[in-house]
Parts: sequence; C-alpha cells; structure tokens
Amino acid sequence: MPRHPLPLRYSAYAASLLGLAVSLAGLAASSLWGWGVLGFGTLAALGSYDLLQRRHTVSRNYPILAHLRYNLESVGPEIRQYFIQPDTEEVPFSREQRRLVYQRAKGVSDKRPFGSLHDMAAPGYEWMSPSLAPVHNDSADFRITVGAERERPYSASVFNISAMSFGALSPNAIAALNQGARDGGFYHDTGEGAISPYHRHGGDLVWEIGSAYFGCRDETGRFDPKRFREQATQDAVKMVEIKLSQGAKPGHGGILPAAKVTAEIASTRGVPLGEDVISPAAHSAFTTPRELIDFIVRLRELSDGKPVGIKLAIGHPWEWFAIVKAMRETGEHPDFVVVDGGEGGTGAAPLEFINRLGMPLTEALLLVHNTLVGAGLRDRVKVAAAGKLISAFDIARAMALGADWCNAARGFMFALGCIQARTCHTDRCPSGVATQDRLRGSRLDVEDKSQRVARFHANTIAALGEMLGAAGLGHPAQLGPEHVLHRVSRHEIKSFAELYDFLAPGELLEVGAGQHPVFRDFWEAANADSFAPPEPVARLRESKLV
Repeated sequence: MPRHPLPLRYSAYAASLLGLAVSLAGLAASSLWGWGVLGFGTLAALGSYDLLQRRHTVSRNYPILAHLRYNLESVGPEIRQYFIQPDTEEVPFSREQRRLVYQRAKGVSDKRPFGSLHDMAAPGYEWMSPSLAPVHNDSADFRITVGAERERPYSASVFNISAMSFGALSPNAIAALNQGARDGGFYHDTGEGAISPYHRHGGDLVWEIGSAYFGCRDETGRFDPKRFREQATQDAVKMVEIKLSQGAKPGHGGILPAAKVTAEIASTRGVPLGEDVISPAAHSAFTTPRELIDFIVRLRELSDGKPVGIKLAIGHPWEWFAIVKAMRETGEHPDFVVVDGGEGGTGAAPLEFINRLGMPLTEALLLVHNTLVGAGLRDRVKVAAAGKLISAFDIARAMALGADWCNAARGFMFALGCIQARTCHTDRCPSGVATQDRLRGSRLDVEDKSQRVARFHANTIAALGEMLGAAGLGHPAQLGPEHVLHRVSRHEIKSFAELYDFLAPGELLEVGAGQHPVFRDFWEAANADSFAPPEPVARLRESKLV
C-alpha cells in the first residue's frame, strides 16, 4: 500500500528539532545563537504539542505545517479571489456549510449577526413559512417507526448516518461514527463493506447488502444465507438495506485495489487477501422485480422479522414502477425505500457518473413518494432521503416533499474532521477519515470525534425542532409541501404544493389515472416480471439501431 513518506509530513517538525539542537550547540560560541534557540524552540514546542493533542487530526498528521493551512483558511475569501481561477472546479460543500457542521459538532454557537447570507430575491431561493401561532417543542427526539407490522420494528431517528464502508473510511473513523450514534440515539448505516469490528461500539446498525454480498457471500461471491443469518440476527443490527444503486455512481460496481485489501478488510468482507475486490454492477440473487420482492421476504425471515428495505438512485422510471407493481401483485413489500439522489458523494467515481448520471434527489424523492401514494402503498412503505443533506432546513425540505427521515454522509464526515482535501482515493487523507494508512488513521481520536458526531446530530435536530416550532408544528411528519416556498423568479413565488404535482391515494389504480407524463407513458406498460423497457421504449430503441 502506498504511503506518504514520513519526512514530508514531519519535515517542519524535524527541521525545528534540528535547528534547536544546532542553536543550543552554538550558544557556546556566541550568545546570538539564543535567537535561534528561541525561534526553533518555539516551533519545536508547537510541533510537540501538535503531536500530543487529540482534538485536531490534521495537526497530529502534519505538525507545524497544519498551522499554515489554518492561517490560509482564515483569509480564504481573499485567497480565492486573487489566486483561484474562475474555471476552478467547485468544491462540493461551501466553507459556510462546513463551518455550520464544525460549530454544531464542537458545541459552538451558530448564531450570526447582521442577517441572511443569501440573496432572498435570487431565483432558486427557498424558505419555510413561519406561523403567528408558534409552539414550543419540549423534545427534539423526533422518531419514526419502521416495519410496524414486523416482529421486530425499529424506531429510527429522523436524521442518521448514511452508508460509508469500512475500507473507504478508516477504522477509527468508523468507530467514532458508531460510538457517536450510540451516544446520540440514531443509526449508523454500515455501507456495503460489511460489519467490521469497528462497527461494534454499541450504536444501532443498518446493515447494507450490496451486489458483492460482503459479509454474507460464499467462495464464489454469491449470497450465502447462513452467513447472512449469523450477522443479521445480532442485536446491534436493527434493519437490513439492499443496495440496488447509489447516487454517486449508479450502475457502477466498486473496486478496492489489492494493495488496499488488508487482512482485516479481507476477513470482514469475506474475500481473498491480496486480490482486487470488485463489486458487480448488478445483483446475482435476483434478476426481476418479483424476484427482488422474494429476496426481501427471504432476508426478513432469515433476520427473524427485522425490517428490510432497498436503497436506489432512480434512473429509468419504468424500472421503479415495475418494483411497485411487484409489490402490488405479490402482496409483499420492502419496509422502507432509501432514495439516494444523484448529488450523493463517494470517495472515488468516474467524473461523468458523479456529475451526469442519476436523478437529482428532489425529482427522485417526488417520483418514489408519488408512486407509492398512487399505488396505495405509502402507509406501508417508509421513505428516506439521502444526498447533500446537512442542515435542519435540508431535512425539513426533504420531509416536506415526502421523506419520513433523512440520512447524511458528508455532514458526519465533517464532524469527524474532514476538510475536503479530496484525496480519498489516494489513501493520503490528512484528517485520518478516508484512509487505511494505519498511522494517519490512528491520529483520529475516537473519543473526541464520537462526541462531535453526537453533538452534530443533537444540535441539528434541535435546530429542526426550533424551525418546526416557529412554523407551528410539533413533529416533522406534519410538514407538507405547503410549508416550503421557492422563488421561481424575482417576480414569482410558489409553494412546493403549487410547484410540483402530487398524486392522490390510489390514483394509479384507477383506469386512465396518473396524468403526469411519466406515469401516463410508463406506469401501465411497466412489468413486475422484468426490468426491461416497456414495448414503446423498446421499439424506439430498435428503430434507432436499424
């Protein structure tokens, strides 16, 4: 596994020690060397403090040098204005968004003077409507019951840690997330990399099963029911999530190079040591919507009645419709659906996949919510949303569009200390979050960062409670599309209820219903026995190939 040479990371500290030693030796010849003792001694003391303190992982990994970064960050706007070219690739989250997470994670006040940072007259600006009859919410521990009809339903927080695998994140990062979830009373999605020893710090787990079936696969890489049951029946596992696709790279299997497959990762995932680990793009346990429903029922039985759901990034609408039709025809259904927007992030993916593949969260969430409502299934299937959700308003917005709860990945990564260095794929993460380099990862202090994870969740949920109270609401489940407004132009404002179409319960079950073009064109033609495109689409494709 490639490593960032130690001399480069510790060069400033080593130079300060060397300079101090030379200066001390020079004192015998001249008192002027005292200035060297003072200067190099100060730097050496700073470097020693960086190595010994446990709050700042970047400083532990880059003693002395990290302070250059902190100082540059303090004049960030000037640096960007004068030294960054206009066509520089945009950073996924702004400095203000990261600051919000850092403040909430550290328990620092996020109050601001002088008013909004946003241009409220700019098209695209969105806000919530306050009420003249606000309420006080005594508790912000908002929860939703998933799988109420199952033997072992789960009471989930409305804000949880989204899927991030051991292998993508360091052992200490996974441990801090899980311990923070335990302390804060919310769940930790394992990601498709299986349940590692670092997931076992007492936090509730949602075990994500991907196409490679890590942690529940046989020697050929196919699903192994015995191994699945051994893991799924553990008390820490509260729900099981079948990943059909993810927002950052839908339709693309993951690759973990052999050099990064440590003995621990190989053992956790159930793969050979020293070989590339390749996740297939598609599942082998099922090939049709009806088979998917059968697989869900099978996992539910193997896990002794725990809720089982699916996660997907919406692509062809007829494929999602086919899954819903399979629910109707079999009488079975997933207990929840996690909608992963195309905005979702990852440690590494092809640029086109990140930017141009997969439906954005708003449209995907609306499609999933409306389909379940129109098919008469919405009260039986819960819906979660994921994709660039960080603030209390982000959560409220998603729930106004139909989500029952929200998941976040990068927000919790920021709470761990991620600085968006964007070196996840190089194994040289300076904050010790996205790396398998033992030395780098070990600098991330689990106790300190787990507290920040729990505080970020608690303060964000508290902010959500305050926003709801200001709107006259007692629970986010009361949010509707009428509560959020969107500026279409400088002269036009519409609520979400006016801006988007919403189906009536059971509308798709009526003949000729579903007048929105997507439902009109594809709902009737979707087939519960196939993910293949319906006949009109197939004919159009064939005509282009002839």
